[in-house]
Amino acid sequence: MTTGTAPTAPLTPVVFAILLSLAEGEKHGYLIMKDTRAPEGGGVRLGPGTLYGSLGRMMRDGLVAESGISDDERRRYYRLTALGQTTLAGELGRLDAAITSARSLGLLVHGGRS
Repeated sequence: MTTGTAPTAPLTPVVFAILLSLAEGEKHGYLIMKDTRAPEGGGVRLGPGTLYGSLGRMMRDGLVAESGISDDERRRYYRLTALGQTTLAGELGRLDAAITSARSLGLLVHGGRS
């Protein structure tokens, strides 16, 4: 992915879960890991290596940035960039269209249960 360009392919579950977590606001790594584990956060279990490796790539791609806020010198806080917000919105739109299509085919009923 080119820096500063929104991804066009579906996002990986890890990237999607991190973007979704940061949509609520700035967070430090441990809180992002905790959020992504919850079913509504993607249900993705991230170890520190996966989380910080992904955050590093996402920063290089312009999706997230360090906020510069810290309540502890050991914690780094991250936030979505404008590109990250646009990317998340695009992915949510793609997923919404897929769910709408699945429902129209009778594969899902309202609420996600078949």
